[in-house]
Amino acid sequence: MGAYDSVIEALATAAREALVREIDADEAWAADPVWREAFAAVPRHLFVPYYYVGVRGGYERRWGESPDPEARERWVRGAYADTPLATRLRDGELLSSSSQPSLMARMLAALGVEDGDRVLEVGAGTGYNAALLAHRLGDDDLVTTVDLDPEITESARQHLAAAGHRPAVVTGDGARGVPERAPFDRIIATCGLSTVPRAWLAQCRPGARILTPLATGLLALTVHGREDAEGRFLPRAAFFVPLRGAGRTEAPAVSLSGLPGRAREQEPFHFLLDLTRGALDPAEAHALWEREGCPDRERFGVTVGADHARAWLDDPDGPYAWPLP
Repeated sequence: MGAYDSVIEALATAAREALVREIDADEAWAADPVWREAFAAVPRHLFVPYYYVGVRGGYERRWGESPDPEARERWVRGAYADTPLATRLRDGELLSSSSQPSLMARMLAALGVEDGDRVLEVGAGTGYNAALLAHRLGDDDLVTTVDLDPEITESARQHLAAAGHRPAVVTGDGARGVPERAPFDRIIATCGLSTVPRAWLAQCRPGARILTPLATGLLALTVHGREDAEGRFLPRAAFFVPLRGAGRTEAPAVSLSGLPGRAREQEPFHFLLDLTRGALDPAEAHALWEREGCPDRERFGVTVGADHARAWLDDPDGPYAWPLP
């Protein structure tokens, strides 16, 4: 290792320690502090050899192999910022990213991973999340990560190997799961969905937990059988690159024009609109929103059965329930 490489490694170590302290302050892993050691150990910069930051008029590429020493230092410091990093663009469209670390910590803590669990990650991204899981479980073979894009899976595989991990990296449609690696005790998705793929339930053991983004929220489901699951949303908003493949549902834009300003400004109201899309129009959703006292995300849940998937407010058997797409 050259002298300048030693400088970069020292910067990475200091930046990683600062990131862990920042997540500590945010109490992101309060539900399961064991994740602190994983974030302290896994080098995020190995998973983002380059990334893009927004600048006026487009994006600036930061690259770990830049010939400019100052640019390399900006790259390594940015790799440990508590922000999402755009890692793959195509014709201006964001295809893949590394999620905000504090959000990753919240999701992993909420997943409730236990020693010996077999975990499926849907959305391989850079491979960083799979590395955190592999470090936590202490056995790479317990972790499977899947992505539709072979370029993404190949780069994730390379990043994982550079960090000393070799979980199963599968190229395929995440909505179909990975049946050859089932059964799973935990499934975590790092891409946006509009419904819960039933293939996931069939690949889970009874009592398994699924954590998935849905309608700008994070849904935590408990699996009761091969076709049944139920759970509620976590309090925090979450925005992810949409799943690509058979499980993706294109959603038409919703116009909020004509609604009172307070509804337009309340982000949880947008969550309600997304969750009830196709079942309620904006005016109906606004009336419900006002009537129920501007409900937060944790008052909503989802039930998945053999022939239905529905969202609900407060009570799965109550008066407010809507079919998911």
